[in-house]
Amino acid sequence: MKYFDLSGKIAIVTGVLGKLGPVWSGALLEAGAIVVGIDLPGATVSPAFAALQEQYTEKRLCLERGDISDRLQLITISDRLLAQKGTPSIIVNNAGIDQPPGPAITYHLEDIPLEICRQIFEVNILGAFQVIQIFGSPMVKAGKGSIINIGSLYASVSPDQRLYAHLNCEPPFLKPPAYGASKAALVNLTRYFATHWGPFGVRVNTLSPGGVLGGQDETFKQKFSDRVPLGRMAQFNDLLGPLVFLASDASAYVTGIDLKVDGGFTAW
Repeated sequence: MKYFDLSGKIAIVTGVLGKLGPVWSGALLEAGAIVVGIDLPGATVSPAFAALQEQYTEKRLCLERGDISDRLQLITISDRLLAQKGTPSIIVNNAGIDQPPGPAITYHLEDIPLEICRQIFEVNILGAFQVIQIFGSPMVKAGKGSIINIGSLYASVSPDQRLYAHLNCEPPFLKPPAYGASKAALVNLTRYFATHWGPFGVRVNTLSPGGVLGGQDETFKQKFSDRVPLGRMAQFNDLLGPLVFLASDASAYVTGIDLKVDGGFTAW
């Protein structure tokens, strides 16, 4: 369907070497877009991203190195992009800090260092804000574009600690409280830019996945699936259509929303 066609459109994907970066990139590439991925200078190229590089030429998929918390680095990338490829049409604000379930460094709630919270907000909200400012402003001048901020089901609900109670950690594993708070702030930032940039033809939405399969232990997967009306965790393929929908003209009259792709988790 022509409404979902992204042929020739330039898409920015931050955190492109992370778990979901190649998923978003692959969906955009398959729909015809040119993808410019951004990730930290020291980040390792993941097998999933390497597979995309083998499938697509550098004209369709390129990797820029930069920290979204560093404004100068982002400006440098933006200037190079505008000079070499043109104005972006799509931004996928995917870069973020999270802590997957497991026996990493854990804290009692009252002992969580403020620095951990500060770092999460620095990347998840302030970094996303800078990306929107720097790469979105040319969209405003062009009078069109779609910005998609990657949220989380934990922007809407608090983590259910019972899902993690079986993990053998001392102190017990806690989902970082700043993670959900930062994603809730991102949803509100989405609404802010949607209202300010809507008159200029730039749409801004949030896409909030639920729990996505990715190496979790069997007990966690079962407990989480029991909590989901559709009875399972999300797979990568579940995320492709919603992203292309928000990126394309199929959602031309959609802005300021939080599209939850969580199997109904937040309906309960």
